[in-house]
Amino acid sequence: MLTIRKLSKTYANGVHALNDINLDIPRGMFGLLGPNGAGKSSLMRTLATLQEADSGSVTLQGANGEAIDVLRDKDAVRRQLGYLPQDFGVYPKVSAEDLLEHFAVLKGLVQRKQRREVVDGLLKQVNLWDARKRKLGTYSGGMRQRFGIAQALLGNPRLVVVDEPTAGLDPEERNRFLNLLAEIGENVAVILSTHIVEDVTDLCPTMAIMNKGQVLLAGKPNDAIAALAQQIWRKQVSKAALPDYEANHTVLSTRLVGGHPVIHVFNDTRPEDGFEPVAPDLEDVYFQRLRMQAKGDAWRQTAQHADPLSA
Repeated sequence: MLTIRKLSKTYANGVHALNDINLDIPRGMFGLLGPNGAGKSSLMRTLATLQEADSGSVTLQGANGEAIDVLRDKDAVRRQLGYLPQDFGVYPKVSAEDLLEHFAVLKGLVQRKQRREVVDGLLKQVNLWDARKRKLGTYSGGMRQRFGIAQALLGNPRLVVVDEPTAGLDPEERNRFLNLLAEIGENVAVILSTHIVEDVTDLCPTMAIMNKGQVLLAGKPNDAIAALAQQIWRKQVSKAALPDYEANHTVLSTRLVGGHPVIHVFNDTRPEDGFEPVAPDLEDVYFQRLRMQAKGDAWRQTAQHADPLSA
């Protein structure tokens, strides 16, 4: 279990990357969903002890049940942490086997026999055993990501953090990688940070949606989807009429079908004739939360301009 309370971070340029974040992350797959710039990577880097928070607390339940202060006891956290950053670099002229063994030494596996067993086991677990002698520069994107997970699993971590791991992968490699994460999540807490809704829908029993450094929703995807029942409406409209619909309704998404826009609208009742009800999915939840946040921000800006003392 990872417990995050009132975590905040503001960068020197004034960007509020994290604003009073509160989350409870249990064992298993936890999806952290949000657009680029939402604050996901800032949160991941803070949890991985790569940057300092301004305020708040983060507590990790250790292997022996002890409570580890993530923000202050960084060495203890690193011994129980596996991290795959968004941009994971490798030495292209080194084999997977040799580089993973090097990482294992850095992780504290100094006994050669034990280290060999661990390295061999991880290469088999991520399905790279047959390619273990190949130079990493010859690996596909998916193979490099699987190697990244292998290094993240060194030392039997209690918490694994992966940041945008499927970006740039083809569908087959993406599925293979996500299946691997799901297997890992059976035993440890895995935080999957992504902007791809399907990754969370398919894998994560718990999740949070972030944007502009804030948590907009936290809980179970199925509960969030059920909460939108009978409030999502679909209609095909003309391109010329689309701006009017966007101005007068909460349009969640727009897709071109046969050259014509098909919109999803959030509303308690049928917006107008021609709309048909549609079963919501996690993408509807995601966009509904973003739209509600944008409307709240716009209302506050309007109120502030009308009465600066009320802000």
